[in-house]
Amino acid sequence: MPKFLIIDGSSMLSTSYYGNLPKSILFAKTDEEKERHYKEILHTSDGKYTNAMFTMLRTLLAVYKKVKPEYVAFTFDMTRDTFRRTQLGADFYKSNRKETAQPLKEQFVQMEEFLKVIGCPVFMSPEYEADDYAASLVEKFQGPELQTYVLTKDHDYFQLVSPYTRMWRVVTKDKLETLKDAYGLYGKDAYEALPSNVFEYTPETVHSEEGVYPEQIPVLLAITGDPGDGIPGCKGVSSAAAPLVEEYKTLDAIYQVIEECEGVAKKEKELNTFWKENLGISRSPLKALKTNKEMVYLSEQLATMKRDIEIRESLDDMRLNINMDELVKQLKAYEMNSILAEVEKLKTES
Repeated sequence: MPKFLIIDGSSMLSTSYYGNLPKSILFAKTDEEKERHYKEILHTSDGKYTNAMFTMLRTLLAVYKKVKPEYVAFTFDMTRDTFRRTQLGADFYKSNRKETAQPLKEQFVQMEEFLKVIGCPVFMSPEYEADDYAASLVEKFQGPELQTYVLTKDHDYFQLVSPYTRMWRVVTKDKLETLKDAYGLYGKDAYEALPSNVFEYTPETVHSEEGVYPEQIPVLLAITGDPGDGIPGCKGVSSAAAPLVEEYKTLDAIYQVIEECEGVAKKEKELNTFWKENLGISRSPLKALKTNKEMVYLSEQLATMKRDIEIRESLDDMRLNINMDELVKQLKAYEMNSILAEVEKLKTES
């Protein structure tokens, strides 16, 4: 069956950047101190930063050798001021994140252009995030005739997992070993066929790890929140979230049983007893859920990936068809001689 690989480019490039920084920057205590050491970051002879690009391209080359997907697409973030801030009014969304370091910011532009020039589809816009484009690509193309994979490290992509779409999540070596021990269902050969430090999530493994199935992940995050994205959720209810979502499936259903109590103490006590005895919730989340209802619903909107962005391209437009001459030209321009040697070797072998 043909494979369609959707790559979270923003996640991969950021991980590549921080994974290939000089110790002088990693251990610097202030932004000013970091900036003083920027000259130590891998760069070309004319001053273009390349540490993130170099690491990402080596990763992509390794992925290609193992997976050889027929179709590929890259998704990137352009700004934090997407519809979640402009339309939903959530000014706090991702406001907890620091400004992107200038060397990384420059490499986002360089990497996006690099991919486009060599013939890879790149999806991004000021209105939507990388994961919204990934979700819309999955929605349009997944099906029984195509095995779709989403490569990322971000846990919010769990919501895209389905019988036709797998999440290839980048994890630490220790986490990977833990997951392999817990889910030895694929067999050694299957793990060896995956990219390095990647675990493949199915609907069943998502449920086992998160306590809910993929389609309920936004509901779960609506209650637990997501500190990394600045999604507040409902404070003090995280341990009760999965049992509640597993039982009721939707926020509407959760709030329906709460509202049926009509604020009557006896009914609320009965509901708390049911939650404790049947769902294993020892500390009642009732008061917190009632108090934070508006924020919980907004959190669900923030956590839900858009699946309806118009994708004009056809699946054939995603076919992996690298312009090798342009690839060689770009690698020479960025002085990536070791990767160039590997590419030249691949050309002779094919």
